[in-house]
Amino acid sequence: MADNMEKHKDVTGSKIGMWLFLLSEILLFGGLFILYSAYRYKFPTDFHLAAGELDRVLGTFNTLILLTSSLTMALSISSMQKGKPRSSSLLLIATIFLGFLFIGNKYFEWAAKMEHGVYPNSPRLLGRPGGEVLFFGLYYAMTGLHGLHVLAGIILLAVMWILIRKERIHRADFMLLENSGLYWHLVDIIWIFLFPLFYLIT
Repeated sequence: MADNMEKHKDVTGSKIGMWLFLLSEILLFGGLFILYSAYRYKFPTDFHLAAGELDRVLGTFNTLILLTSSLTMALSISSMQKGKPRSSSLLLIATIFLGFLFIGNKYFEWAAKMEHGVYPNSPRLLGRPGGEVLFFGLYYAMTGLHGLHVLAGIILLAVMWILIRKERIHRADFMLLENSGLYWHLVDIIWIFLFPLFYLIT
């Protein structure tokens, strides 16, 4: 009975710790969203013109990729709960693949903008109105920070895959996988806010 109580405390502590970490991430991006909103209110025309230069098709595709990855992540956890580690492992691999696909698309999007001389402190960008300079500064900062979170999520999920293969994560103990899923879902939710702010609200 003592062992069960200790395990229950560990699970509860793990959940609380994860939610506190996620809260800190929400506060981080929340502050950036507030900063974006303030500058957009101050420079509405410049933000409108700059946003029109972004690739909405690629942005939409990346949104679909992350939404699909949230589905595969949820199915991976569900499979583990049902005692199907092989299915859970395969779905985790699919999630990791989709994460890499997102980063790859973001790389090509950034590369296209840089080829046109639109990147922080570039002569071409600095020659534009101040609002456009701020827009692209926020664009690179916020999507870049999000991309780093996606990369961190991929590494985390890769570790979960290894633990599944070593049977450290199984039907009776899958809290690490579940917490990793919460992080991945947060990364997806953040993009759901970034996408309309930069690509749709023009």
